Amino acid sequence: MKLMLINQPADYYSLLEMNVKNQLAKKNETPELIHLFIENNNEFEPEMKKLKTVCKKNPSVAIWVSWYKKSAKTPTDVTEDVIRNHALKNDLVDIKVCAVSNIWSGLKLVVPVKLR
Repeated sequence: MKLMLINQPADYYSLLEMNVKNQLAKKNETPELIHLFIENNNEFEPEMKKLKTVCKKNPSVAIWVSWYKKSAKTPTDVTEDVIRNHALKNDLVDIKVCAVSNIWSGLKLVVPVKLR
């Protein structure tokens, strides 16, 4: 599986508890999984716009979007609803939510089956 990481925190690999560096997609490769970390909406919108091309090249791609949990006490204007609303307006749907760590939440987005 080819993985694309965007804005990952410094402790990303320790959060995973495994080494996935050999699975990182090279610049000319289309990823199968993307993990995007965002701190605010100004960062979120442009990053998601860039990922439209990837979705067209690989409609089976899964995009995990992670944002600060409320309990992290880090100011952010991103919420699960912000991500979900953006997804629905851009031909994506959310299929799973999880706690990535004690400060990050994650929402999994995919292209709906009918659009693949």
